[in-house]
Amino acid sequence: MIRRTIRRDENGATVVEFALVAPVLVTLLLGLFDIGYNMYVASVLQGAIQKAARDSSIEGATPASLDGKVTSAVHDISPGATVRFSRKSYASFSDVSTPEDFTDLNGDNVCNNGEPFEDANGNNAWDTDRGVDGLGGARDAVLYTVDVSYPRAFPVAGLLGLPEEHEMKSATVLRNQPYAQQVIKVTARNCT
Repeated sequence: MIRRTIRRDENGATVVEFALVAPVLVTLLLGLFDIGYNMYVASVLQGAIQKAARDSSIEGATPASLDGKVTSAVHDISPGATVRFSRKSYASFSDVSTPEDFTDLNGDNVCNNGEPFEDANGNNAWDTDRGVDGLGGARDAVLYTVDVSYPRAFPVAGLLGLPEEHEMKSATVLRNQPYAQQVIKVTARNCT
């Protein structure tokens, strides 16, 4: 009689089932919170660099003040974040991230010794990106890039095989205001 009672007794079965399901449920929730947090940081970062880029297109803007505003916005939501900046200016939007023009005399699609090229950024060498570091001048298109890395907000990275630091990059391109005449310097040189 006692044996039959023990076999039919289902008290505690719910606790055992919950113990089996809880780790998966908690990991799933933490993973979703981590994804949501990363999306929120990306959104704040994109908004901050859009504002900084608009501000940088005005004459008299300084990189330090612009970078400070973006850093402050990122640190408001992720205090331990590392923020890195880069700016490249171009004569026009179509020049952004394009190589300098060269005459391919031997047809191998490489700027070899002696082949002529247009030194658009004035550094005396052929480059795969014709941009000039910095804010540029009047009417220049400026590529403003921000790299951010920060420790994850939720302790789920190790469980899912993710790195402990999350990294993201955001960029925008805007044209400087026409506060002066645009200066375009292109010099013809030979590849070395």
